[in-house]
Amino acid sequence: MSIKLINIGFGNIVSANRIIAIVSPESAPIKRIIQEAREKGMLIDATYGRRTRAVIIVDSDHVVLSAIQPETVANRVIDNNSEIVKDKEK
Repeated sequence: MSIKLINIGFGNIVSANRIIAIVSPESAPIKRIIQEAREKGMLIDATYGRRTRAVIIVDSDHVVLSAIQPETVANRVIDNNSEIVKDKEK
């Protein structure tokens, strides 16, 4: 299995293989998840002081905050997967 990396903004990269969910930070349950991760030391803030637009939850229970839209992150994951499929077809 190859490692697939996704740019989540400002040169920050996350392993696509470990992503469980990409969600918007607007709802109360997601805000609670962010606060709990902060208290446990499992929060990674990759927003560079900008507004949080996407919350990425990974399989190690870390929560990553990104300043780019969830749709953009998801499209990058999908594009990355399609490139790998194309490589396998060659």
